[in-house]
Amino acid sequence: MCRGDDPTCAAFAEHRLRYRREMEPERRAFLKSGFVASGGAALVSGGLSLVSPALAQTSTSRLKQKAHYHLPANAETVHWGYFSKSLKPQVEIASGDFVTIETLTHHANDDAERMVTGDPGAESVFLWTKERKGVARRGAGPEDSKLGPGGGLGVHICTGPVAIRGAEPGDVLEVRILDVAPRPSANPKFKGLTFGSNAAAWWGYHYNDMLEGKKREVVTIYEVDAGGGRDWARAVYSFPWPGVTDPDGRAHPTIDYPGLPVDHTKTTRTYDVLKGIRVPIRPHFGTMGVAPAEAEMVNSIPPSYTGGNIDNWRIGKGATMYYPVAVPGALFSVGDPHASQGDSELCGTAIECSLTGTFQFILHKRADLAGTSLEALDFPMIETSEDWVLSGFSYPNYLKDLGADAQNAIFQKSSIDLAMRDAFRKMRQFLMHTQGLTEDEAISLMSVAVDFGITQVVDGNWGVHAIVKKSIFAERPV
Repeated sequence: MCRGDDPTCAAFAEHRLRYRREMEPERRAFLKSGFVASGGAALVSGGLSLVSPALAQTSTSRLKQKAHYHLPANAETVHWGYFSKSLKPQVEIASGDFVTIETLTHHANDDAERMVTGDPGAESVFLWTKERKGVARRGAGPEDSKLGPGGGLGVHICTGPVAIRGAEPGDVLEVRILDVAPRPSANPKFKGLTFGSNAAAWWGYHYNDMLEGKKREVVTIYEVDAGGGRDWARAVYSFPWPGVTDPDGRAHPTIDYPGLPVDHTKTTRTYDVLKGIRVPIRPHFGTMGVAPAEAEMVNSIPPSYTGGNIDNWRIGKGATMYYPVAVPGALFSVGDPHASQGDSELCGTAIECSLTGTFQFILHKRADLAGTSLEALDFPMIETSEDWVLSGFSYPNYLKDLGADAQNAIFQKSSIDLAMRDAFRKMRQFLMHTQGLTEDEAISLMSVAVDFGITQVVDGNWGVHAIVKKSIFAERPV
């Protein structure tokens, strides 16, 4: 049945309106702490921003009447585990347009009863029987991989891409995150609730440093009250990964391929796990960005200069992202939705929880960037109403830096030292270029007023972010 997610339905408009009305109180409650964490409402003109009033006027002067599109998540609208400059756009928009985009967590099959059952979009994506697979390719690997098409070399379900009309290499794409809403469980047994999965997996930082027993993968299922009672998540139960035999007969003793259907008749559940602990909600998108130019098909796991799997919880409601455009149309995709995550994403995942975001896209043309704060932008950058957040990586553009074997080599070469060095260099350049500081001034300010944090240590290309508060510059002459 259409729940406002099937544009081919004759009553789509009516169903969509009903869905939005039902969601409104749940959405408001779910976003309480996410709203605060990301700095409040979406950025408004006139405050401290990377986009100067002059650049804003130039970019908005091209805008026509704004349109609002809706992009559902289903087997026809997602690409699983990769970015590609050759993907056909799901929608083409003009600068200034809005798009509401549904995203699905690739971990929904860890508990299909709570996160897939009854949801037509999710059911179409996770469909996998001996006869049919809803989304055959999962990853950037070869079609004939022994694990299945794509080989699991990339795991995130990405909705899109969205093409921005007129976007060309050298431009900068501004993406404003105006809203984030939970995707409620469609199973009547769990009405009003949203669920997510946290997998302490073999790629986690902890895995080779276990105190108790042998190495193991443990999945914890979390519940979010989308009905307005609380703005925190609680753990429901956990279970050791039982090993999975997929519908094609392949054995998966570890979590080595995305979307594996867990048979819970073979799991041992531990209830009352993390009893009495409240996890603050930080709804955000772990993977969001535009298509890179350096390769035809790019693993979704390592982040790079065009964004992707940055896994920074600050990329939520009220934040604005800036991306250097690398290919015509930019080709923006979003996925890997999280209900919450701590800096480092230490065990390998966050609370992986399906969300819907509403975005506005503003294109800044290369010819207009000279002399502006965006002129030298060659990496993804986060802006909130209070902070500028720069993303440093072990290799700023690993596809270029590591040569022909980059997509394999990156997983062996990352380090926090390299990521810290990149974050430092980017912040130094940022302070000198946008604030007119000398190198010595920038270095001193970084030591006394800039916070460096570990974004993640699990995505191949490790990340360190640098945060500087805008209020520091409130009295500085423009």
